[in-house]
Amino acid sequence: MKDKLLYVLLYGWVRLTALLPFPLLYLFSDGLYLLAYHLVRYRRKVVRRNLAASFPEKAAKERRQLERAFYRHLADYFTETVKLAQLPMREVQRRACLQNPELIDRLMDEGHPCVLMLMGHYGNWEWFSSASSFFRDAHIYQIYRPLKSKAFDRLFIRLRTRFGARLIKKNDTLRDVIRLSRSGERCVVIFLADQTPSRANLHYWTEFLHQDTPMLTGPERIARKLDIPVVFLDVERKTRGFYSVNFELISATPKQMPENAITEQYARLMEQSISRAPAYWLWSHKRWKYKREDAI
Repeated sequence: MKDKLLYVLLYGWVRLTALLPFPLLYLFSDGLYLLAYHLVRYRRKVVRRNLAASFPEKAAKERRQLERAFYRHLADYFTETVKLAQLPMREVQRRACLQNPELIDRLMDEGHPCVLMLMGHYGNWEWFSSASSFFRDAHIYQIYRPLKSKAFDRLFIRLRTRFGARLIKKNDTLRDVIRLSRSGERCVVIFLADQTPSRANLHYWTEFLHQDTPMLTGPERIARKLDIPVVFLDVERKTRGFYSVNFELISATPKQMPENAITEQYARLMEQSISRAPAYWLWSHKRWKYKREDAI
């Protein structure tokens, strides 16, 4: 009962806030930045530690500038996600521009109806992973981890499925992707592949942003098992509220790739995106909480 009431209040607030035009929303975002960074100091120790370890070559002053730019973007990400509750589809497509969607259409026309996409918590990942109309006659499926709060989980599900995207729970991934692959349905399956693997899945390690880092290997294992093409989403923030994405083919024939090659190539591409404009990655994520000795 408490979760249901909290959801009603949350969704009501989101719908009302989303009615604000972008200039007013960004004023709200500016206030949110001041609150999160200066008053609450939300995960500042985590962000500072991550930036110091990832960019040891940068001076402390430059890292502080990056830190503040990250918190400003985090506030923008939050308000832009809220705006999804009222934003028309044509406006999403204008603000989240796909540079080369013909790559996906070509792969599907060549006999690969299911395409696996790897992206990171970079820019505004919600805008790119929620709209099925981005691609011709194809559905978007997003792999997600249910949130602990049922109210917040229900809220994000509603926002992420508003434009026709469908969600697959993390624990159902293999079963559902096998089903999609065998069905012949034209679909795109999106993984946020920069997440930290669970302790039981610390199988592959590589140097990522100057640190020994465990990588998710589940997407590669699924792609190799089913021979599904793998594409990387290279997101770039153009200006406030406007993003573009370029699709880069990692492999059209994963079964022919050496083991861990797809995961390694994703790590290098993701690293390039982050290094180009570091402020737009999710630095508050505890990405390096495990060491090799933690592996089971």
